[in-house]
Amino acid sequence: MKTLLIATHIMLITIFSFHIQQNSSDLTALLSAYYGVKNALVNSDALTAASNAGQFIKTNNSLELKTLPGGKMNAFIAIQKNLIADAERIRTAKDLTKQREYFATFSQDFYSLAQIVKLSGQPVYQQYCPMKKMYWLSSETSIKNPYYGNAMLSCGRITETINP
Repeated sequence: MKTLLIATHIMLITIFSFHIQQNSSDLTALLSAYYGVKNALVNSDALTAASNAGQFIKTNNSLELKTLPGGKMNAFIAIQKNLIADAERIRTAKDLTKQREYFATFSQDFYSLAQIVKLSGQPVYQQYCPMKKMYWLSSETSIKNPYYGNAMLSCGRITETINP
């Protein structure tokens, strides 16, 4: 009987651990998709920004949120609707200026998500453009401004580091 209880306990821990790892990699994929949109805007590539926004939506739709603790799952779901709407606006906009405008809201919503759940095992840097008075997230400490691209590539500063 004791052996059966121990075996059951080990199995439950393994299953729970797998779900947490799966959820963590899902959220990392979501963060990667966000970075794809950001990097396309840094490169002033509207077509790739639209494509990457579509990938963000696809990644988001495949998430398994059931593994998040209840309060975090509910908060995520509230933000998720905004993220999908933001990404959809970027995806359907063909104008780089409009995409960058929508990216500002997308970044604010994604920052809210980063405050609720762990997105990655790596630091996430919130960066700020003083000319546009807008924020974005980056995996790098170097500034690559998605709001101006090559026109003002290094304009900005790190305002916060979200540690893993």
